[in-house]
Amino acid sequence: MELENIENSGFAALGITGVLLKATENAGMSEPKPIQTQAIPAQIEGRDILGIAQTGSGKTAAFSLPILAKIIGLGDKRRAKTARALILAPTRELAVQIEETIRTLSKGAHVSTALVLGGVSRLTQIKKMQPGVDVLIATPGRLTDLVRENCIDLSDTHWLVLDEADRMLDMGFINDVKRIAKATRKDRQTALFSATMPQEVASLAAGLLRDPVRVEVAPQGTTAAEITQVLHPVPTKEKKRVLSGMLTDQSMASVIVFTRTKHGADAVTRNLERDGYEVAAIHGNKSQNARQRALNGFKDGSVRILVATDIAARGIDVVGISHVVNYDLPDEPESYVHRIGRTGRNGASGAAITLYDPAAENAKLRAVERVIRMKLPVKEAPAPVGPLPVKPKAEKTEAAAQRPADNRNRPKSGQKPGHRDHARPHGERRENREKIWSNDGSGDQRAPQKKKPFRRRRRGAGAKAA
Repeated sequence: MELENIENSGFAALGITGVLLKATENAGMSEPKPIQTQAIPAQIEGRDILGIAQTGSGKTAAFSLPILAKIIGLGDKRRAKTARALILAPTRELAVQIEETIRTLSKGAHVSTALVLGGVSRLTQIKKMQPGVDVLIATPGRLTDLVRENCIDLSDTHWLVLDEADRMLDMGFINDVKRIAKATRKDRQTALFSATMPQEVASLAAGLLRDPVRVEVAPQGTTAAEITQVLHPVPTKEKKRVLSGMLTDQSMASVIVFTRTKHGADAVTRNLERDGYEVAAIHGNKSQNARQRALNGFKDGSVRILVATDIAARGIDVVGISHVVNYDLPDEPESYVHRIGRTGRNGASGAAITLYDPAAENAKLRAVERVIRMKLPVKEAPAPVGPLPVKPKAEKTEAAAQRPADNRNRPKSGQKPGHRDHARPHGERRENREKIWSNDGSGDQRAPQKKKPFRRRRRGAGAKAA
């Protein structure tokens, strides 16, 4: 009776067994989420999926577990340069996050994965794909390049997943996505997941999916109930000062600050560093290694504040983010939902703060409120609750002022203050210089030896000598 209850509960009831079931339990995933309950059985049956769910709803496990179950049943034989399953993601950070989740869910199984994305070595990725892999996680741009160069063969790809499809279309990847899908098997199984369903995504889904099962666990544009949202009217020129003052509140323990532009992200980062905060930036102009270092520092707590553009609005899954600050309102109102979805994940509480310039951002605010179907509560920006952190630069300056004078200006014994060692009589300096650069062997041999220049004799002088 006990065994029967186990088999009819949790992920086992959805058809997940063996090593995958053990891995999900070890990862702390005992009860499936709504998106997983609806999507996993249909995918195991071989049906295409059209999934609509807000960010952080458990989509990665929803599409990964059925694919991994089928791959394990195929055995270890793979064709060179091929991938049995392909997962497309709009950003590098999201691709890295998906691979980490798949590695966790397939722990103990012989499942190979590969990452193909921009900003890192192409050669490494090509070598990784040489023997073939089970699951390839890629961004559309780099994958398109490697397929065109015959470094990757998608003709044996049985499973195709498009994650955050609306974001991929926003970033201009629709043609790449169509070309990639056309290169896979005609009898493939496809899953398309999106947080929103604009007309462009609906059209793409109609062209790629065959009689899909529609899964929707939250209305489009819905924000998590656990997130407290507030709007502070602040003129743009005052935002840096207000943000720096707000961060003196130690309850803001792990904060993501979203800016509209890459230049704005760098400017906010410099300002917070100047005020002594531990901060890192992540945006499209950063190399992948720099972006990953910033994200790792934010995850391990060595960086308290992460400043990011919307490129990271869907690619960051960090436990315990306490606050999201919208330094600027986004150009695309749907991005607001994804931004604040970085906090309040997995049932935890969170806070979303928006700094809003009434003179410049009124239209953007109205667009956001239409998407989330609510008016944001307005409050005055709070005053600083404590002093700014100690500024590292100020400490160095003070320490430098207390250090003794530079050795070059320090008087030697017997010299008067202000008397410099090189301030010798003109004749002495000339004599020493001639001695050092002489080529008769009597000078300082450690110095470069300089030959005397050849001088042409004047005709008159030569005639006299003759």
